[in-house]
Amino acid sequence: MSWLPKKRRKGEPPLIKGWIPFLGKALEFRKDSYQFLQWLQQKHGDIFTVLIAGKYMTFVMNPLLYPAVIKQGKQLNFHKFADVAASTVFSYPLMCTERFPGMSDQVQKCFLLLQGSALDLLTFRMMGNLQLILRRYFLSKQGEELEYDWHKVGLYEFCDCVMFEATFLTLYGQPPDTNTDEHTHSGKESWTDGLRDNFKKFDRMFPLLLARVPISLLGKTKCTREKLIRFFHPCRMADWTSPSEFIQTCTELFQQYDTLKDLDKAAHHFATLWASVGNTIPASFWCLYHLLSNPQALASVREEIIGVIGEEEAEAICRHDMLLTREQLDRMIYLESAVKESLRLSSASMNIRVVQEDFSLHLNPHFSVCVRKGDIVALYPPSTHQDPNIYLHPQKYMFDRFVEDQKEKTEFYKGDQKVRYYHMPFGSGVSMCPGRFFAINGLKQFVCITLLMCDMQLAAGQKEAVLDTCRAGLGILPPANYISFNYRLKGHFRDE
Repeated sequence: MSWLPKKRRKGEPPLIKGWIPFLGKALEFRKDSYQFLQWLQQKHGDIFTVLIAGKYMTFVMNPLLYPAVIKQGKQLNFHKFADVAASTVFSYPLMCTERFPGMSDQVQKCFLLLQGSALDLLTFRMMGNLQLILRRYFLSKQGEELEYDWHKVGLYEFCDCVMFEATFLTLYGQPPDTNTDEHTHSGKESWTDGLRDNFKKFDRMFPLLLARVPISLLGKTKCTREKLIRFFHPCRMADWTSPSEFIQTCTELFQQYDTLKDLDKAAHHFATLWASVGNTIPASFWCLYHLLSNPQALASVREEIIGVIGEEEAEAICRHDMLLTREQLDRMIYLESAVKESLRLSSASMNIRVVQEDFSLHLNPHFSVCVRKGDIVALYPPSTHQDPNIYLHPQKYMFDRFVEDQKEKTEFYKGDQKVRYYHMPFGSGVSMCPGRFFAINGLKQFVCITLLMCDMQLAAGQKEAVLDTCRAGLGILPPANYISFNYRLKGHFRDE
């Protein structure tokens, strides 16, 4: 078995295996992966191997060595690892097999519909859905008090509610017998509440499923997953109106494979939903939280937004949909920087590659390490994001960190050496998230519309938000503690 003790061979990195068979150092890693790996780096250097939950993982901690790992496409594979992981978590058969010839490559081509010119229509759809949902959310408070006043709600719950529904509508379209009318405030649960509630229950168990804890040991998680999968049954999706070109193309692709059962197709769509909101929701929280925590950042970003779209158009957002193009979003360099800075501080993703054969990994002209077939080589971007030799005061939020001379700053150095991969919340190389452009646009649109519609402030007397480190390695970390904020509609909105 792969987790059994291994005798070190010549040229291999030092091994840290712990004293618990199979688990190894999994508990220490999950408790606080950043501090744990920093301690190991100080003790063993930039390269070391750790036994974590049955896997021998060789960590490359120096970002200057990242390019050598990322370019190794033949001997370090990502897609097979991702296929096995997704199959385990979302309960669909492996794609990279003879049973589904060419399917994995075709799915990768579908992802191109989340980029380039196809992104224009997605951006337009997301803009309309965000405005519709935010108007409905804010106006639902109308009548609760004699006058428009400050309202207090949970910040994460607010972001979760808005981004989940807006993203779903943008990608999948609208199921029948649902009402998204912004003027309807019946007090009843929205059509997404049941879906979102099950999604949150499943998502809480996601790290354990990814660690291959049997789903039978996770309470009602199997039942919850089945409900989520059945929501996307092809017979149901056939009645949904206005799905995106991306979802339509994926649906047509799945229909070409007779060996793919209906529930397998549904599981693929459920996996896409998780990929589209699982990290975007916590990212939207941190984007707003950091802006509300920093008056200068909030004022600068709000001023930039109004400067790009015009004050008259900004005030008209309460009367009709505002069009915010990709070109306009690209001009908001301080908003872009603020979003990237929030991602830098909250991202805890790992870049994983599986070793395909025993070989010597050359990291620079003077340094190489031997790795074994079946082991994992991992890059850990938080070590770069928190490196004081790359980022000044790395634990501090600086909304304009990625702006230089009124332009986007793209060059960062470690000592006198340029760091190619200095900002990696979306992975790198073949493992880079294909939906990153859609995600970033959605985050910027969410911030824009929210700041234009209402005044916002964090509720007084709260502790600072801290990261929930138990999801380390999986993307954007959610907050570990409850944060509330106060909002009131803008004056021109209240006067309507």
